[in-house]
Amino acid sequence: MTALLEATDLVKHFPASRNLFGRPTSFVRAVDGVSFHVEAGETLALVGESGCGKSTVSRLVLRLIEPDAGSVRFEGRDLLALDANELRAFRRQAQIIFQDPYASLNPRMTVGQILGEPLALHELVPPNARRARIEELLRLVGLEPRFARRYPHEFSGGQRQRIAIARALAVEPKLIICDEPVSALDVSIRSQILNLLRDLQDRLGLSYIFVSHDLAVVKHIADRVAVMNLGGIVETAETDALFAAPLHPYSRALLSAIPVPKPQAKRARIILQGEMPSALNPPSGCRFHTRCPFTVERCRLEVPELRQEQRHGTGHAINHAVACHRVGELPPAEAVVPSDGGFSPVLEKLVAAFSHPVEAAAVAGVNKVSTSGGAEAEGRER
Repeated sequence: MTALLEATDLVKHFPASRNLFGRPTSFVRAVDGVSFHVEAGETLALVGESGCGKSTVSRLVLRLIEPDAGSVRFEGRDLLALDANELRAFRRQAQIIFQDPYASLNPRMTVGQILGEPLALHELVPPNARRARIEELLRLVGLEPRFARRYPHEFSGGQRQRIAIARALAVEPKLIICDEPVSALDVSIRSQILNLLRDLQDRLGLSYIFVSHDLAVVKHIADRVAVMNLGGIVETAETDALFAAPLHPYSRALLSAIPVPKPQAKRARIILQGEMPSALNPPSGCRFHTRCPFTVERCRLEVPELRQEQRHGTGHAINHAVACHRVGELPPAEAVVPSDGGFSPVLEKLVAAFSHPVEAAAVAGVNKVSTSGGAEAEGRER
């Protein structure tokens, strides 16, 4: 069965300097041979440090920027072969939610105009039916229809991101790229937006590419995770498998940095030595070898391939791919070990409540975000 989206060997190098004749003399190797796929109804997370190429990949698959090499196929069609009219038709199938809700909405347009623009551009709804469709979109993301007459500056950050989500849903896409959609929001609002995205995915059958550097967020929304480092993917796995047993040293370092909501828990924190190499002059061989504590001579000379490591979970095989020469020789990843003192009953109750959204709503007295109750809950944010 053909995947919804397939990206193969994507490459994008940005000119960093030019000579007197305007010819590039050096390049930033933002993306260097990235391959992945997304199935229908699935959420794939792209994670990594700032500058590793996550956002560039998301724009390449939508052709917001053109790749230097590689291919992107959507439902079997080669996106790089589409002309202008075919590309516009493709925009109906794939949309993007940007990171900053303050900058992604036109301040001179009302919410109704923002949501009506894609409807008019793609001629999806007759003019006399657009108002009803706009009201429907607002209800879908938990906002009241009367907000259609307001301007973006009249909303809080979380409400603006809901408007951005409604704009992406206006053309009824199959794939939505979420480019760090909650990183600019208050912590108290992030869970509401994440719950909304999951609810919309279940109701509408959407597929997501979720770009984030926050692995704690990724754990609760992604089905699979692709870990990027300096323009390439170093590990891919199902979310549960990656968090239970990361194989690549870089993935282990990222996971060890996740805060644990247990003050008395002990965890082996992995501190990477040295600075992240520059994409202007990436190191030879494995690009992580300058900071990896397990480096050998082969790591400095040979580029590791992303290879499947067949593992077995609860009754089924787990596809786990990793790009590391020493994957079979590394010690097992250390887990979080509670101290002997245990935890107070109050803290245990609080952690359990936040681990289960339904119980959290009962404990905190706040309704879980849904398509009908988001506006009232978020009104307190302002």
